[in-house]
Amino acid sequence: MSLPHRFNDVSQLEDCLSSPSEALVNDLGRVPGDLMILGVGGKMGPTLARMAKRAAPNRHVIGVARFSEPGLRTQLEEQGVDCVSGDLLDPETLDRLPAAPNIIFMAGRKFGSTGSEWLTWAMNSHLPALVAQRFSESRLVVFSTACVYPFTQTHGAGTPESGALEPVGEYANSCVARERLFQYFSHQHQTPGRLLRLSYAIDMRYGVLHDVANKVLQHQAIDLAMGYANIIWQGDANERALRALAHCDTPTSPLNLSGPRVSIREAAIGLGERLGIEPRFTGTEADSALLIDCTQADRLFGPPQVGLDRLLDWTADWVRRGGASLDKPTHYEARDGKY
Repeated sequence: MSLPHRFNDVSQLEDCLSSPSEALVNDLGRVPGDLMILGVGGKMGPTLARMAKRAAPNRHVIGVARFSEPGLRTQLEEQGVDCVSGDLLDPETLDRLPAAPNIIFMAGRKFGSTGSEWLTWAMNSHLPALVAQRFSESRLVVFSTACVYPFTQTHGAGTPESGALEPVGEYANSCVARERLFQYFSHQHQTPGRLLRLSYAIDMRYGVLHDVANKVLQHQAIDLAMGYANIIWQGDANERALRALAHCDTPTSPLNLSGPRVSIREAAIGLGERLGIEPRFTGTEADSALLIDCTQADRLFGPPQVGLDRLLDWTADWVRRGGASLDKPTHYEARDGKY
C-alpha cells in the first residue's frame, strides 16, 4: 500500500490502519478457521478486526466486547465483522462464544488502575485464566505490555524477551500475572500461542507522539525524565499481531512488539520544527527508561513499514488542523508505574 502524505479525516486514517499486506494474507492462509478477537472495543481492536477481515474476506471474523462506545458495533458489522456483545468476566458470555481456532486476546485494563486495583487484577489475571481454559484448543495470541520489564539503560539495545520480569507498580504486576496464567494453561494443554509485549502503538488520535505534539502546540513543558520510548505505527502493530497467529510456539512464548527507540527530546524538536513552535522542556533525561529489543519480531516480520520522520509529519499535520483525539494520554512519562 502506498502511504499518504497526510490524513484528511478519520475515515482515511482507519482505512490506512487496517490495510493488509501480502505477507499478512499469506500468513493468515497458514492458519485456517475463524478468528475471534476478545476485547475488540479498545483503541486498536476495531482497525485490527477490519484488517483481518480485509486480509481474509471469506473467513468469519468475530469481535467480542461490551460495545459501550456508541456506533462501534454497527460500524464493525458494516465492515463484515460478526459482533458479540457481553462482559468477558461473566462466565455465561464465555460459555456462549464459538470455539474459534484462532483467538486474539486484547482485553485488559490499565488506565484508572490506581484506586480500583481489584478490577485491574480481575481483568488482567482472573480473565486470562478463564479464557486460557475455555479456548485451550485454539491458537492464542495475547496482547501484553513492555511494562512487565524493569527500566534498562538508555544507551543499550533494550530488554530482550529473555530479560527478567521486574515490573514497577500494581498494573504492571497484574500483567505479569496475565502472562504467567496463559503460560501455565499453555503448558497444561499444549496450547500454541504468543505473548505480545507491546510498547506504544501510534495512531494520529493518541500515542506518545500525539501527547508530545499537543504539549508543543499548547506551549506546555515536556518532562524529559523518561527520555526515550519505543514506538510503532498502529498499522504495523496490527499486522504483526495477526501474523503472529502463524508464528505461535507450544508452549506459548513472549515476543516484543514495537519499533526503534525514539528520543522524546528529539521527537519534540522535530514536531516543533513542523509546527513552527519551539518546544519547552523540564527536567533531564534519566539514564534508564522502559525500552525493549525487537530484533526477534523484526526477524520474523521484517522492519516496521512506517518510520519516525513520516510519523512526525503525519502527527504535526493532524494536531495543527485540530484532528480528532481519543483524549487518552499514554502516561509514557510515568516512572512510578501508576496509571
